[in-house]
Amino acid sequence: MSSAVDVSLQAADREAEVFRKVAFRVLPLMVAAFVISYIDRTNVGFAALNMNRDIGLTELTFGWGAGILFFSYCAFEVPSNIALYRFGARRWIARIMITWGLVAAATAFVVGPYSFYALRFLLGVAEAGFTPGVMYFFVAWFPARYRTRALSVFQMSVPLASLVSGPLSSAILQIEGVWGLAGWQWLFIIEGLPAVVIGLLVLRYLSDTPQQATWLSEEEREIVVKAIEAEKRERPVHRLWSALADRRVLILAGIQFGFTIGSYAVGIWLPLILKSHGLSNTAIGLVAALPYLFGCIATMLWSWLVDKTGRRILNLALACTVGAIGLCISVVFQSLELGLVGLSIALVGITSARGIFWSIPPRFLTGLGAAGGLAFINSIGTLGGFFGPVTMGWLKQATGSFQAGLGAMAGFLLLSALLTQLLQMSMRQE
Repeated sequence: MSSAVDVSLQAADREAEVFRKVAFRVLPLMVAAFVISYIDRTNVGFAALNMNRDIGLTELTFGWGAGILFFSYCAFEVPSNIALYRFGARRWIARIMITWGLVAAATAFVVGPYSFYALRFLLGVAEAGFTPGVMYFFVAWFPARYRTRALSVFQMSVPLASLVSGPLSSAILQIEGVWGLAGWQWLFIIEGLPAVVIGLLVLRYLSDTPQQATWLSEEEREIVVKAIEAEKRERPVHRLWSALADRRVLILAGIQFGFTIGSYAVGIWLPLILKSHGLSNTAIGLVAALPYLFGCIATMLWSWLVDKTGRRILNLALACTVGAIGLCISVVFQSLELGLVGLSIALVGITSARGIFWSIPPRFLTGLGAAGGLAFINSIGTLGGFFGPVTMGWLKQATGSFQAGLGAMAGFLLLSALLTQLLQMSMRQE
């Protein structure tokens, strides 16, 4: 008996060692890609500090331009992930990154509202399919007992990107007049082109499946494949149309819509919110990083808790509720200090919700159903990235303050928390 237990423990240790090797190969590139992706989506908020004046954008036209990326992203999300399923995740993710890097850099040359709209629309087309594509890639490489931590590390890219983006963007804005370009133009060029480099590295260093991984030994490949094939799923959905019609998929899309609308509304408008308090561009970059520092720490701690308890849906509801409470605090207390406390609490909830959320769909989605279902969830959910900035811009222009917009975002987060209860009931009935 003791001998059997020892063998079992040795096998578990060996499996953990192999998946650590997989994680160190996959996660650094995926995190770097997502960090650059998020910076390229939201750096327009820092560019706006000078760009809006230079090319004649009002608060409303800026909000439309900032948000239109998410409209095109959503429109092309499902087709992009079907192509990923056909051509392979490695090639398609690399294609996405290379094209979005080129379009992001080209945004430096917008001259007015319409060219701004056009480049932001094309950026959404180029990037469509990236996040669900990575989720699909993770399903092929990590069983559930490792996937939550892997997804949380990946989703930590959002607060990490914002932590880096503030100081970096404010520093780049100081590069004024070099080669005849304004600082905001250098911002798009310097923060856009690294995506092309990461795309080429993905082609070189990653594999679509464990069976194709030449960087694993035969024994290591067998361990990974067995662990993934042994994973049980709750009423698995394999087919595309079945996945799109599954009520669990529809509810998950609604949940993501709620916390995404809050995430991008805060992320894109935070520099302008801070500017309304009279801070310099340099100070804005440093102060904007603080809420995301707390978000990074919270994401890791909360994902560890979820791995220990396994209560993903309950923790998702709690995270969305915490996000709503934080936004309400920032509405009630309008001073810079207390407003930052509220936004920090909000981002703790929102960023933690991201990591927890994406560990739920693979419990029942597989194959083409996973490729299409994950893309559908993300496409509907990511519409929040369109409505968030636009709603904030409209309410700011209508009321003259940011409080109404932040209050509306809190309402959407509470809606997400309520939808998690409906998801819990649906999962029990299947």
